[in-house]
Amino acid sequence: MPAFLQSLKKIKPVYDATYQVILFICKILLIADIIITIWAVAGRYIPFITDPSWSEELVLTFMVYMAVLSAALAIRKRGHIRMTAFDRYLSPMVIKISDLIADLAVLILGIVLLVYGIKLCASPLSSLGRYISLPNLSKLWQYMSIPIAGAGMIIFELEQVILRIEAFYEKDEERKEEK
Repeated sequence: MPAFLQSLKKIKPVYDATYQVILFICKILLIADIIITIWAVAGRYIPFITDPSWSEELVLTFMVYMAVLSAALAIRKRGHIRMTAFDRYLSPMVIKISDLIADLAVLILGIVLLVYGIKLCASPLSSLGRYISLPNLSKLWQYMSIPIAGAGMIIFELEQVILRIEAFYEKDEERKEEK
């Protein structure tokens, strides 16, 4: 295996820490979603509890963040749905190449989300737009989920691409050990 790939393996703790931070954020968002939803439902049916007017918009914003952050987490664990119906008919090398191409396509998607998400966040649409029920809160917070998702996808997809490239060298190393 090339020394370059060996040196990239040393940053695995960074990937692990990033994964744990994003997972923690998703857990906090889920807990907040549950609490706000219970509060809103209770406010509709229990007379002495008031239903906050901002609950629906905030819950939806939290759900968007959870969805995009969870997508990044699924990339790390290879938990996304894949088409594997033809894998048993293909050679292992073709499967490795197609997996690498798929990971590179997702990496490009992450870059597009990051670049255009930053442009969207810098536009007047996000800075001047306001939540209806929370007029002091900018829509920037809602649109920030796009570049955050792109950054998460890039981080974890880079790790996957590195692992896919390493898989090409595994057979060569096994042959050297046999000799």
